[in-house]
Amino acid sequence: MGLSRNVTMSLSILFTVGCAPPDQPPPQKTVFEPLLQAEQRARDVQKTVDEHADATRKAVDTQERGDTPP
Repeated sequence: MGLSRNVTMSLSILFTVGCAPPDQPPPQKTVFEPLLQAEQRARDVQKTVDEHADATRKAVDTQERGDTPP
């Protein structure tokens, strides 16, 4: 009885430890990484340009109507 209990406990512990996810290293950079970074920078710049264009458009519309600036 003692042997089967020890084997059962050992197997359950080994099973639990074996099922734990391994420590995975971070994904390696690919040859496309510089291109993806450049694309993200371009999107950020375009977003900034669009925000400034909207602000300018609103200011021009306000001046055309003769309203006071916000």
